Amino acid sequence: MNRCQQTEFVEFYLPFGGKLSAENRWVKLAALVPWDMVEERYAGAMTDSGMGAPPLPGRVAFGALIIKERLGITDEETVEQIFENPYLQSFLGYRELLRQLPFDPSMMVHFRSRLAQDDFDAINARLIATVAPTQKGADRGKAELSEAADGSPVPDGNQATEQSVAGPAPKEPIPSGKLLMDATVTPADITYPTDLKLLNETREKLEHVIDEVHRSMPAPVPKPRTYREKARRDTVAIAKQKRPGTRKIRKAIGQQLRYIRRDIGHIEKQVQAGARLASLKAYDYRCLLVAHEIYRQQEEMWREKKHRIEHRIVSLSQPWVRPIVRGKASAKVEFGAKISVSVSGGYASLHRLSWEAYNEGGDLVGQVESYRERHGHYPESVHADKIYRTRANRQWCQQRGIRLSGPPLGRPRRATEENAAARAQARQDERDRIPVEGKFGNAKRGGTLARVMARLMRTSVSVINIGLIVLNLNTRLRKEFLALLKRLVRASRLLLAVANPPCWHSELTPSSYAPCPRNSLRMTLPSISLTFSGSPSY
Repeated sequence: MNRCQQTEFVEFYLPFGGKLSAENRWVKLAALVPWDMVEERYAGAMTDSGMGAPPLPGRVAFGALIIKERLGITDEETVEQIFENPYLQSFLGYRELLRQLPFDPSMMVHFRSRLAQDDFDAINARLIATVAPTQKGADRGKAELSEAADGSPVPDGNQATEQSVAGPAPKEPIPSGKLLMDATVTPADITYPTDLKLLNETREKLEHVIDEVHRSMPAPVPKPRTYREKARRDTVAIAKQKRPGTRKIRKAIGQQLRYIRRDIGHIEKQVQAGARLASLKAYDYRCLLVAHEIYRQQEEMWREKKHRIEHRIVSLSQPWVRPIVRGKASAKVEFGAKISVSVSGGYASLHRLSWEAYNEGGDLVGQVESYRERHGHYPESVHADKIYRTRANRQWCQQRGIRLSGPPLGRPRRATEENAAARAQARQDERDRIPVEGKFGNAKRGGTLARVMARLMRTSVSVINIGLIVLNLNTRLRKEFLALLKRLVRASRLLLAVANPPCWHSELTPSSYAPCPRNSLRMTLPSISLTFSGSPSY
């Protein structure tokens, strides 16, 4: 090993002396993030009005989101950690130690809302593209080996140049690589919704709106009677019961619907009497509009005695969240955004994000085409769940020479010696699909996607995308560490080989080729002069 190698330091001014080590994880992560793309996208989201304070750099905004996601802390704690840690300040692009908070914690909400889905897609694509040349080179070499195995000659550099000048007909590259895909739900931070709980929350918000609108009346009039105390007693009476029957729940829902209908009527009469809805806050006015839709949906389901309706609202504060049936053992129904993710080379790409339930089997073609745009060719195999293995998807993959994992359609075949290889391939395909499930586990258990704490639709989308980008950064950092470890292992083996050279004993047998012990008889071999200049390069 090279004992004379000096430790590298990062250019960062510390008033109390010392330097930052280049081996710190945040220093290494800073070298992996495409900051130029971040600055370009972030600047495009800002308006040049010439008014107000100048905006913070895009590196500060995006880097703060990465710090929050990677450490799993709150907005307030993120700002405090940045203020206390010089490595985090260096990660954000600062060149000297800060003497005050870099920004107010409320700015984190603006950071999350300024980047759209297209911006995150471009940043993640740039992050993955930095690994693409090595992958493409490996795929190209694999394609050349396959052509040589088929008997077709592999052209050298001069032949390739001549063919390019002659202008040969374009040929579809040979499919290579593996593409993994799956879908999951990122649950939102809402209480488990029940009809009675949702109606009670809606009624309380309408009572608050009545109080606010009453203050804007032009003339003093008595406040409308809302029966709020009686309505709350009715709700608590059902909530205290461990297992209320179906009839009791239906009766309680009908009571809450009548209370809500009365409150909506009071608000309409107040507006007709001269009250101004403009006096309401933006959030209260939005809740008033959502309350009308909740009442319509719940009244229709209660009247027709059904439990399903299109675009069902399950949260008054987050009306875009929908119930998504997953059929999992832990939760049959989840409430949040459904995402389709593809994984190739260990890096995850977000293909689709929707708040409505959808069949992820229709995303296979789009994900395969996205893989082709990134790598220049189709994947050799696609590893997906059973829901992707439709007849149309199988036919589409077969036409392009892509092997779709899983058994063929129809009745399961009997295990015989003839199909033993196919059954082994199917089992191996299921093993190869495990990493995409592991990505979801890392993003939810190690990250914050198990419960998205953002309260707005735009910021929720930002949190989900940042979670996947941090996942790719961790993968990139881990691969670089493994590559360095492999180089160190090779260097140590080379040093051991130089320190203990093998020798030939008098009996030249395979077992005699081993390092010679001391004071042992060796054969006379030609002397070889090895000269080392400077420090070893390995």
